[in-house]
Amino acid sequence: MYSQQNVSQKHCPRPAKAHLRSAERAQTSQISYFQKRDGPLRFFWLTAYSYQIKEAITKHTPVVLPIGVMEYHGEHMAVGMDTLAVTKSLDRLERQMEVVILPPFSYGAASYAVAAPESSGTLHVDAAVLAPLAEQIFTGLLRIGFRNIHGVIHHQTENFSAGMPTDLAFKIGARQALFKFLERTNGEGWWGAQDMNDYYTQHQSGNDPFNWIKLHPLMDEAIIKNYIFDHAGEGETSLLMALAPEGVEIARVAENNTWYTKSAFNSSTDRGEEVTAKIIERLMQRLKS
Repeated sequence: MYSQQNVSQKHCPRPAKAHLRSAERAQTSQISYFQKRDGPLRFFWLTAYSYQIKEAITKHTPVVLPIGVMEYHGEHMAVGMDTLAVTKSLDRLERQMEVVILPPFSYGAASYAVAAPESSGTLHVDAAVLAPLAEQIFTGLLRIGFRNIHGVIHHQTENFSAGMPTDLAFKIGARQALFKFLERTNGEGWWGAQDMNDYYTQHQSGNDPFNWIKLHPLMDEAIIKNYIFDHAGEGETSLLMALAPEGVEIARVAENNTWYTKSAFNSSTDRGEEVTAKIIERLMQRLKS
């Protein structure tokens, strides 16, 4: 089927060789974007055909929306780090299981907590705007026929159970979409109808309609507990070095003067690969459940 290797580049001066390497990666990315694959059902949405979508609906294939933000990550990392971490992880996941990958949503509520937007690259969209937009996206997917929809996010997810603006907006949007869709298709009073008398049994097994859309952090609590979870420090820098090396210019770490980037000097691709393997393993478990 089809897959896309998403490439995001920092718009800052680079040596000529770095530009050449980025151009080569971009060319390779375009080739793989249109490369047909035999085997299990898996494709990137922008290159999907309607017959593939029908097959994905019939097979109850997981449909995944990558969610991120554009936020300042020091002088050495791309502002799209949070989105890249998700899309590049999904690129690897796609090689191991059947999955439909939607175009990424990068316009999350970044906030200006880390840095003011002027010259930093942080682009913040308020959560109050995101929630109705998320509702429309999820409603559209439900109307197409999908019942196994997932959002994967990497931004402020150390507080995922309590929630932060971006994930809360998508959670609310998902719930609103489900309630309105169910009322539209089944009528008011659908939950109280006699044929819903097994609702709590369905809920226990995870088969009730409110499980048609699920939101996940890229790194769950177990991964965070055993890894360096930070912002543009050793943890995130190592992760992006493994997933999207074109998004890291390690020589620029010395240009930072912020507390949260100090540990970036200790970053390594090997450390990033270790946590990436755990991320893929956990994503496979969550998308199959």
